[in-house]
Amino acid sequence: MLTILVEHPLLHRILLRQPEKAFDAVVHVKNTTTTNDSYSPLSYFYGQRSTPNRIGTGSGVIVSPDGYIITNNHVIEGATKIEVTTNNNVRYTANLVGTDPYTDIAVLKITADENLPYLYFGNSATTQIGEWVLAIGNPFNLNSTVTAGIISAKARDLNTRDDKNQSFLQTDAAVNPGNSGGALVNTAGELIGI
Repeated sequence: MLTILVEHPLLHRILLRQPEKAFDAVVHVKNTTTTNDSYSPLSYFYGQRSTPNRIGTGSGVIVSPDGYIITNNHVIEGATKIEVTTNNNVRYTANLVGTDPYTDIAVLKITADENLPYLYFGNSATTQIGEWVLAIGNPFNLNSTVTAGIISAKARDLNTRDDKNQSFLQTDAAVNPGNSGGALVNTAGELIGI
């Protein structure tokens, strides 16, 4: 896939202009959830209930130099602890600022000693069908992965009962496992989708 990126003139321009900026703004998000409802056979004999931790991972995008991060709500839903790892392998404990389950968006906040690399917001409303985009994620705490594609469709009606279009961008850029919450950027390197 990388050879396709380099051969295409528009994507080549993105990669040559500021690849580190886009890569460095995408982070790995790890959530830990403690559950109290699991059943262990030992609890039957000894009367003890186990509380195992569940670990989930995904990606996120730094959108301000002071550490605000956007990710998908399903990446951090139910988390009791959230940890963010930047592209240069620095780990931070993140605080949950807010969520919107309907749009599957969550906002996190980390505190760093210096300004963090971040992505500017683009205007997804002006995105055109057929426009080239990059999907950037940080799956499994690996450095950023990049896939390329085009915008295939905009504003789909996913609920036939309400006759309303939702603000989705459909793309054929592959989204790898663990890339949920990562960045969809346009040819100017601006964030147009999560």
